[in-house]
Amino acid sequence: MVDWQELRFQAAGHLGRCLLASYFPLVRCEREGIEHLQQFRRQGKPVIFVFWHGHLLPLVHYHRNEGVVVLVSEHKDGEYIARVILRHGFGTARGSSTRGGVKGLKAILRAAREERDMAFTPDGPKGPRHEFKRGALLAAQLTGLPLIPVAVGADRAWYLKSWDRFMIPKPFSALRIRYGEPRWITRDATEEVLEAVARELGDQLREFTLELNPGEAAIREELHAQG
Repeated sequence: MVDWQELRFQAAGHLGRCLLASYFPLVRCEREGIEHLQQFRRQGKPVIFVFWHGHLLPLVHYHRNEGVVVLVSEHKDGEYIARVILRHGFGTARGSSTRGGVKGLKAILRAAREERDMAFTPDGPKGPRHEFKRGALLAAQLTGLPLIPVAVGADRAWYLKSWDRFMIPKPFSALRIRYGEPRWITRDATEEVLEAVARELGDQLREFTLELNPGEAAIREELHAQG
């Protein structure tokens, strides 16, 4: 019997790889704060990237074939994402803060033992948009690895009407990827400390996003009006 769903997943992965490979050469990219990442690259030490779910597309292209392990939710939409990023040389840990959390965390810990970079979308898999949930902080606490906040912006972009306002830079736009300073979480960090760090990182990513994206202010006004 033909597994049509599996065929759709495979097709999505192949199509996604072809589209990104042909599309992003049309976009000019500048990286800011890259020294925050390069210091760990020079030492051969892994990091934990944290970025908003809506910024996933450009980061898949510009961090392709680096072996980064991404926490991807177990629902069907997550499977499509997983197939695309696997085609770009990423690894996946299946789970999320809402579904399969323990399973995903175990996979993340395995990745840390293998000295691979990891990536979390702290507002995924279904939002609320730009709300920093604490899964990445737990991973940092257990592994001792630094958190690197990353934000993406484009001077011209399309924003889908999805919950995350998924961003697609327009052809010939100028893209900027900003890397923030590393943050560490100690093993003995209290609940109060974790809450404070989540708030600070969330504020930083929201600030970066507003600075890098001319369309962000209008999106926030629209979402605020919707309640």
